[in-house]
Amino acid sequence: MKKKRQQARDSHQECHHKWLARIQAAEDTIQEQHMIIEALVEEKASLLQTIQGLQEEDGAPAPFDDEWEEKPEEDPEEEELEDIPMGEGEIDDE
Repeated sequence: MKKKRQQARDSHQECHHKWLARIQAAEDTIQEQHMIIEALVEEKASLLQTIQGLQEEDGAPAPFDDEWEEKPEEDPEEEELEDIPMGEGEIDDE
């Protein structure tokens, strides 16, 4: 009986050590990926600054300036409907 218990403990310990090794490997991979992402973010920022500098030299507007974005126009029919006051007893379909 003692042999079986010892074998079970040894087996459990071995399994536990394997799982710890897997967890450590996963954590190492995540850390490496995090470092790669940080490097890519820094590279992106550097490239954006270079692009912006080149465009400023050419007299073009900044590439990521909010002013260049077009705002969607509102539907004129919606404005007209909103301005009409509702009378008492009228059904509102909205």
